[in-house]
This record gives sequence, C-alpha cells and structure tokens, in this order.
Amino acid sequence: MRVLGLLGWSLVVVLVSAWLAVVEVMWLPLRVGGVAVPLSVVGAIAGNLLLVAAARWLSGSRAVAVLPAVVWLVVAVAGAMRRPEGDLLITGGDGATQAVNLAFLLLGVVAAAFAVGRVLGEPGRRTVSRAGAGSGNGGAR
Repeated sequence: MRVLGLLGWSLVVVLVSAWLAVVEVMWLPLRVGGVAVPLSVVGAIAGNLLLVAAARWLSGSRAVAVLPAVVWLVVAVAGAMRRPEGDLLITGGDGATQAVNLAFLLLGVVAAAFAVGRVLGEPGRRTVSRAGAGSGNGGAR
C-alpha cells in the first residue's frame, strides 16, 4: 500500500512541478509597458522551495521530495536548448530580457538546491536511544 501511495504522490508532484516550470518559462518574456517583469524568477524561487517541502510533507519520502527540483531543471534546460526548427524559449535577448533569463536560471537552481539540501539534511524518523551514555550532567568526566 505504501508503494502505491508513493507512486501516486510522485505522479502528482511531477505533473504539478512540470506545469509550473512550463508556465514560468512562458512568463520569461513578460513585459508591462515595455518593462520586463521578473514574475518567472519569483515563481521559480517560490515554486522550488514550496514544492520540494510540500512533496516531503505530503509523501513522507525524501525521494519524492527531490522530484520537483529535478523536473524544474529538466524543463529549464529544455527551454534553453534550440529546437530542430530553430525555436528557442530562453533567449539571450536585450539587457533586461537577458538579466531576467539569467536570474531565472541561477536563482531557480539555487532555490532548488537549497530546498533539496534542506530536505535531505533533515533527520530521519528513527530515534537513537542514548541511555547510559555520558555522565548525565552535560559535562565530560
């Protein structure tokens, strides 16, 4: 039963994180009145931090918690690669577009790495009994 639950959460996490990453990539050229709006950068940071933590909390599995970061990275790299027909989603562009694109990639990866490191570094559910270890008063004797 646990395996089915993990597979279900894995599917949900992959679908939600893939959808969010694609939306973030499509928001990259967003401009209001000719001014670049870095909404995709905010989405990448918040999405990677929140989805990794939510996946860990909902599934109880560290492996499932890593999936949003991996999916985001795959979508971001795919968006930065030129298609056979010549299309490119994450472009160099002018100064503002280039800055938003680089911030999206850099801060998205940093947020994903931080979130994964936090999830993988948290203690497991097992507790170790320390009965009989030490003098009991906090100092070495």
